[in-house]
Amino acid sequence: MGAKLLCLCIAFTLVAYYIYTPIPENIEQPWKLMLISAVFRTLGNVAEVAEQLGLANYMDVMKLFSTAEYTAPTSDENVTVTDKEISGVAVRLFLPQKPRDGLRRAVLYFHGGGWCFGDAGMTAYDLLSRRTASQLNAVVVSVNYRLAPKHHFPVQFEDVYSVSKFFLQSRVLSQYSVDPTRVCVAGDSAGGNLAAAVAQKLLEDSEVTTKLKAQALIYPALQTLDMNLPSYHQNADMPILSKSLMIRFWSEYFTSDPSLREAMTSNRHVPAQWGHLFQFVNWSTLLPDRMKKDHVYTDPVYGSPALAKKYPGFLDLRAAPLLAAEAQLRALPPTYILTCEHDVLRDDGVMYATRLRAAGVPVSHEHAEDGFHGALTFTASPTDMPVGLRLMNNYLQWLEEHL
Repeated sequence: MGAKLLCLCIAFTLVAYYIYTPIPENIEQPWKLMLISAVFRTLGNVAEVAEQLGLANYMDVMKLFSTAEYTAPTSDENVTVTDKEISGVAVRLFLPQKPRDGLRRAVLYFHGGGWCFGDAGMTAYDLLSRRTASQLNAVVVSVNYRLAPKHHFPVQFEDVYSVSKFFLQSRVLSQYSVDPTRVCVAGDSAGGNLAAAVAQKLLEDSEVTTKLKAQALIYPALQTLDMNLPSYHQNADMPILSKSLMIRFWSEYFTSDPSLREAMTSNRHVPAQWGHLFQFVNWSTLLPDRMKKDHVYTDPVYGSPALAKKYPGFLDLRAAPLLAAEAQLRALPPTYILTCEHDVLRDDGVMYATRLRAAGVPVSHEHAEDGFHGALTFTASPTDMPVGLRLMNNYLQWLEEHL
């Protein structure tokens, strides 16, 4: 009996140790975040072992999360949902069934997942798009762009841009009864990156005459230069998205060559000839004092030009929208940016909000002090963590008022 009890105690302790993750005090229902984190860590550990044994790429294993969360396209009395292709790219289309007075709004949505996993059919994204379509009486096009490691930059950008450009044609907007003056691009995390890049690129495309009414960027990844921002230090080991995982996402976006990941980890991947770009990510001038805390800005340490020559994508505006000059930002539409305090990507969004305001762009910046990466989508169900429902409601309210 004593031996069995001891074994049970040891097993319980090991399980508790594995599940337990230090969570900031201001996050409600921390055990739910711990459980989500435990699932992610378990899958990550399996992925690492599989990769070391040569059985599978790390990111291919992580895609199992998307598979487990997948839901088939199901219509209801409010929204008709179908999977189809637009411009040769897979999308999930949400068409509202409410009677309309005039033309509808439209939202082009790009999911997150570090450009490596994620799917418009995941439960959280399906719910978000369904609610957007129903509440705003809007057509929602949720894009299933191709993913790394099979496809690297610029494929992901080209997929979402192709869908956006095609959808913005007058005949297509007319087909879906969409008002050409009420179209928005939106996305979270890597999808926020893609949305910001699409909004910038559309401005210089003479073939596109329809202008975006708005862009909504949910904890977006926006820069590839500085992996030592205060938010990267502060949230290096936060659940869902650690610093090491974010760097892996970034590097995998461009190549499966581990040398780029190693250089980004040491923050020595940018060559000196591109040093002028650091002015656009200089957090000492772009972050408010309360976010700088006790961090001290240091000049960049430059790396070999070989990586930038071999993988130039990480210096490309289509991958790093924060690197755009002010002149390129001025014509952007009204922008919603959501940042979370407990998120390595916090400073990317805050710096973009600062730069957009300086360029004269109307910006609504919502900062969730109790938020963490994935808060809106990983906890988007009304029965889940309150922060997810609150942030979703705020996002939809902004769209309703500005679109």
